[in-house]
Amino acid sequence: MKTVVLCSKKMSYDGLLDFSSLSEEVDVYEDSENVAERAKGAEVLITKENPVDRELISRLPDSLKLIVEAGTGFNNIDIKAAGKRGILVCNIPAYSTESVSEMAIAFLLMCSSSLGQQMRMIERGDKRNFSEYLRVSHNEVFRKTLGIIGEGHIGSRVRDVALALGMDVLVYTRTPKEDREGVRHASFEELLKQSDYISLHCPLTEKTRHIIDEKALSTMKKTAFLINTSRGALVDEEALIRALKEGTIAGAALDVQEREPLDPKSPLFDMDNVILTPHIGWKANDTRKRLLSIIKENIEAYRRGEPVNVVNRLELR
Repeated sequence: MKTVVLCSKKMSYDGLLDFSSLSEEVDVYEDSENVAERAKGAEVLITKENPVDRELISRLPDSLKLIVEAGTGFNNIDIKAAGKRGILVCNIPAYSTESVSEMAIAFLLMCSSSLGQQMRMIERGDKRNFSEYLRVSHNEVFRKTLGIIGEGHIGSRVRDVALALGMDVLVYTRTPKEDREGVRHASFEELLKQSDYISLHCPLTEKTRHIIDEKALSTMKKTAFLINTSRGALVDEEALIRALKEGTIAGAALDVQEREPLDPKSPLFDMDNVILTPHIGWKANDTRKRLLSIIKENIEAYRRGEPVNVVNRLELR
């Protein structure tokens, strides 16, 4: 069986992953160019966040039977078009729970302690925090309220760590669970109004695109921070920039951006109340090894005739 891996550099930027174990024949490409040509004779296609739209799917060879998205989100793939051609689409759920939830908590603590601002001051040669009274805010998260939008694997892990830190947690989700000590399920508007920190952990769909827009930002506390380790397009980035400039909210920590890579001229790079990272939440060494292991498990399950993690069963003809 032949497997084609696209965008390998995203997964193995340091060369530590060995894709050769995925099947008998594996072609590995660092980019996502000439997909239809490269997929000739292949039965499995591995993608990583690169667009696989209806037009591309129409040009894929008849030999292709399985597309594995090497990640949790699969909004980059037209799963209906794949289903009409009888192509299974699988994702890799929960592989990055530990890494991404740790990233969200790190952002939370950095925002509360103004760590990013203090580091920027030192970079500018401003050492007044060491010789004068502290010139930035410095707060505990204890008894503050964390609003979590989305309560899947990652959102649930962030919730549990926040409880361990002594925080109160509000949750907004499509399928509310029972409240318990320290955790209350709330409406979207109530969560926006009451939260000191808001962390996004929902998939990107047509319903969730720009769920944080100008109206949502204006509903948040002026002292609140927005944390996004999920998908950049959950946030209307232009509205967020305006809100940050005008002091509508206190700040933001973003591991994902609406357009990646982020434009080098983006004002987000120069804002003292913003922490930016280049979508690294899932890129820890342990996480990427787990990713490759689950990709292999998906392929093996497909070969046994017992496919797992299929996201387009309803679309298959």
